Amino acid sequence: MSAITLEREPTLEEYGRMTPRAVRQVMREGRFTLRTTRNVALGHVQCALVVLPKAVAFDFMVFCQRNQRPCPVLDVTDPGDPEPRRIAPGADLRTDSPAYSVYRHGILQGYVPDIVDLWRDDSVAFCIGSNTSCDLALRRAGLQTERNRWVLRTKVETDPAGPFRGPLVVTMRWLTPKEAIIATQLTGRFPFNHGAPIHVGDPAALGCDLEHPMMGDPVPEIPRDVVPVFWACSMTPQTVAEQAGLELMITSAPSKGLISDLESDKMCMP
Repeated sequence: MSAITLEREPTLEEYGRMTPRAVRQVMREGRFTLRTTRNVALGHVQCALVVLPKAVAFDFMVFCQRNQRPCPVLDVTDPGDPEPRRIAPGADLRTDSPAYSVYRHGILQGYVPDIVDLWRDDSVAFCIGSNTSCDLALRRAGLQTERNRWVLRTKVETDPAGPFRGPLVVTMRWLTPKEAIIATQLTGRFPFNHGAPIHVGDPAALGCDLEHPMMGDPVPEIPRDVVPVFWACSMTPQTVAEQAGLELMITSAPSKGLISDLESDKMCMP
């Protein structure tokens, strides 16, 4: 499905078959109402966004270089230019994601459907790869991707740069031992989407806050037949925004990413 021809919003199944450009058009028109961008334009790389003033953009680039697992950079825009020309030519980062988180002085002000009025002449946007991009590959390998998945704060500190610092955020999945091996081997081929797990086993080793996930309900008791597997997460910049305390810092809203034109299978290592 290469174009929008429906007056109604597409179904989840239709979204999965759509091109990234068609999905972005739905978002630009404010018609995207799904809770998450997962399973949308399957097979394409999804990105988290960070928008900052030019004055601190170099510091954030250094932060990403020092913390490549949670913040693998796929594109950086020129100051004032909202088009991510490398990964999604023609896209507008001010409108083509379904929701944005707005932080002022380190405090989350809320979520907005676009950032047209917040975009400035000195705004620089970073597009950061997301583990969601691996879901189709995991499914093809026979792993379920819909259940037993949480986003958690840890007590592991990122390597700071300038004003940017804060705790690492992880995605935890419950997998059988066999699934954990397959998932580790498979996701290790996707370094621009967080790569292989950073930890397997006891959540306490990372200091995970199981009672207050950043997404989802509190984590119940872990069943004996599964093992927790942890990947670095592109929601890490949201905890960094709290610590940085900038006058204005914008990130993607939770689970509301940008759909790039990049094909996941062409971004992985052989």
